[in-house]
Amino acid sequence: MKTVVCPGSFDPITNGHLDIIQRASGIFDRVIVLVAVNQEKKCFFTPQERVEMIRRVAEEAGLENVRVDSDDGLLVNYIQRVGACAIVKGLRAVSDFEYEFQMSLTNHKLLPECETIFFTTSSRNMYLSSSIVRQVGGLGGDITQFVPPCVYERIHQKLTAGKGSK
Repeated sequence: MKTVVCPGSFDPITNGHLDIIQRASGIFDRVIVLVAVNQEKKCFFTPQERVEMIRRVAEEAGLENVRVDSDDGLLVNYIQRVGACAIVKGLRAVSDFEYEFQMSLTNHKLLPECETIFFTTSSRNMYLSSSIVRQVGGLGGDITQFVPPCVYERIHQKLTAGKGSK
């Protein structure tokens, strides 16, 4: 069974992320979407909230071979623990490539049997990122076209709750 890990912060998961996950799930036996926890990074959603949203998105998309997990350790250690053969990453632009290429080389140096597979984004999602979604949503813009409906609901709830407490 070929297992791959699709890591990221997913804060929140966007339609661009979902596209990469769907495409990977059509190629590999099992895809683990890994919410990578960085304690130094201030996030909009907790790791558990992100895991729950991704699980719901995967379920609603009918992705039966997708599992969701979170981890705050070194990615290659997680790869070894779950027996994955590769890392799947999405690339939007040249700027993504520079960073992801560096990470790929580092991961390969730490775990030579682990490959990184890059999926280029669909043209309809080239501009899309979690930070854009947070920024546009936080300023009251319509983000319904950027995220799955269940994610929009969670973002809307969180933004509405935040305004009520000011």
